[in-house]
Amino acid sequence: MPYETNSDLPPSVQHALPRHAQDIYREEFNHAFKAHAGDPRQEEAAHRIAWAAVKRSYVKIGDTWTSR
Repeated sequence: MPYETNSDLPPSVQHALPRHAQDIYREEFNHAFKAHAGDPRQEEAAHRIAWAAVKRSYVKIGDTWTSR
């Protein structure tokens, strides 16, 4: 299911990522979700793609995600 706002994201994403990273995650998830329509693993693929997009701009140091 696509996310309209960052407050709709899973709690694990909201609590782990800074706001800008949440924006990236949400936008990439929504794009991937639409692109994989009809795939039985649509949501799983969209989550993987969204995390990959976040990791291109952010790195996790300890428990904190910081921009590269």
